[in-house]
Amino acid sequence: MMILGGIFGFAIGYVTGLQIKFTSPLTHNVSGTAKSCAQTVLAVIFSASSKTMLWWTSNMMVLGGSFAYTWVKGLEMKKVEVAPETQNTSSQKREGEISSKTVNRCQLKLSRTLRMAFTDSSLSEKEEPFIWRATKIALVVALYWFISISMVFLNNYLLDNKDLDAPVFITFFQCVVSVGLCWIMNFLSKLFPGFVDFPSLKFDFRVSREILPLSVVFIGMITFNNLCLKYLGVAFYTIGRSLSTVFNVVLSYVVLKQTTSLYAVLCCAVILGGFWLGVDQESIAGSLSWTGVIFGVLASLCVSLNAIYTKKVMPVVDGNIWKLSYYNNLNASVLFIPLFIILGELKSLSAFNRLTHLDFWGMMILGGVFGFAIGYVTGLQIKFTSPLTHNVSGTAKACAQTVLAVIFSASSKTFLWWTSNMMVLGGSFAYTWVKGLEMKKVEVAPETQNTSSQKSKEDSVV
Repeated sequence: MMILGGIFGFAIGYVTGLQIKFTSPLTHNVSGTAKSCAQTVLAVIFSASSKTMLWWTSNMMVLGGSFAYTWVKGLEMKKVEVAPETQNTSSQKREGEISSKTVNRCQLKLSRTLRMAFTDSSLSEKEEPFIWRATKIALVVALYWFISISMVFLNNYLLDNKDLDAPVFITFFQCVVSVGLCWIMNFLSKLFPGFVDFPSLKFDFRVSREILPLSVVFIGMITFNNLCLKYLGVAFYTIGRSLSTVFNVVLSYVVLKQTTSLYAVLCCAVILGGFWLGVDQESIAGSLSWTGVIFGVLASLCVSLNAIYTKKVMPVVDGNIWKLSYYNNLNASVLFIPLFIILGELKSLSAFNRLTHLDFWGMMILGGVFGFAIGYVTGLQIKFTSPLTHNVSGTAKACAQTVLAVIFSASSKTFLWWTSNMMVLGGSFAYTWVKGLEMKKVEVAPETQNTSSQKSKEDSVV
């Protein structure tokens, strides 16, 4: 643990520089403020302590003041940058028409470059302030982390209940809540069309039937995910279902006949090595559940199959992810009913002494809300950053989630156990990085071909 503390102390300097490099000093400060807020909330939750309203107010005053200071300094820096541009423009107006046209061309190129770098491509005329965009990105990433980590810990709390052994019923109920939330969002979008954007929902049996194969895979994915979490716990959950990247490569070759680069395969080898090392260390510690490991492997397989089938059925719902979520959860809700009856979970439910308690159903509903919300915040994070950044954020979130789980359970882990986690997370991060570079090369290639063809045409004309 002492060595790990030193490693984190060294790593914080590197990731701080990395965040500033890929965003800006201003965004880094906003991200740090959001991180401090999440850190305080998690500390209070894990210590199970009760704080007064004034105590929380003092924290909000400190964080709000820090955020406001960052905002003000960003505006002041922007004014300082704009002032020389204004002076240059006034002096350029006094020059000849030829020089002014040349300057205007340069300024036009510069404005296009800044627009591409700091604003969303969908904004054509109105340029969104960079500080506002940076704030939104920081808040979206913080929201994704909060929803995702909270959902995992909440599901672990529900599934780890010794008096209720009904994991399939819990998963079924979360699907029912998701269907209900889809209808609520559909109603709100009609009631407030300017504020709530949600597709119109009308049940179509043909669409439901065509999505059924995906729904079967979806049932396997969420059921095995929850069973893996039930038997392995949050601390080992990341390693337990870490093979989804490996299955992506295997299924891409077997089903889609797509080959994978050597570097990507090496990243998968690192993930596999981390998986086996983690299993070995859990076995030595005497806390390994082979049932949980098997469920984790099956969950990883279903995650990969879910991605493949999702691409196939997206045209059926006109490419709308919310319609797909609605039909998926609706089909799953129907298919789950005979499943938890056959598994005998009705007997476990009838014997549960807290079945009529409102706090139990409140936690169940909250689990369903988080399950619905994770789809929204995932799409939101991809929209405001990129798929590559989303994957990197997910890897970092998994790392934080593992550390929090170990701290919360007050357990002691060996150096090799932590090494296995770092191998899995490092291999996942490297795989994401490699695939991002490969996608970038694919995008650049057509542009290079177009440029060379244009040059050949110009030469022929000359």
